[in-house]
Amino acid sequence: MPTSFATVEQQATALLPDERARLAEILLESLHNAPVLEIESAWQHEIAQRVARYERGELETFPAEQVFAEAKRITR
Repeated sequence: MPTSFATVEQQATALLPDERARLAEILLESLHNAPVLEIESAWQHEIAQRVARYERGELETFPAEQVFAEAKRITR
C-alpha cells in the first residue's frame, strides 16, 4: 500500500533540523537531476585537504583584520 503524502509530511517534519535539510537536498536533487551528493562529497574532500595542509603549516595565512581591510578597500 503506498504511503500517503500526509504521512510522509508528518514523518519528515518530525526529523531533526539537519535530517530535514538533508532530505530537502535529496528531494531537490531528484527534481533537478543535480549531482548534489557528488558535489557535497567533493567539497568534503576539498575541506579535508585544506585543513590538513593548514595543520601541516603549508598554507599562507593572514590576520582577519588584514583580510577585512583588503575586502573593504577593493569594494569601495
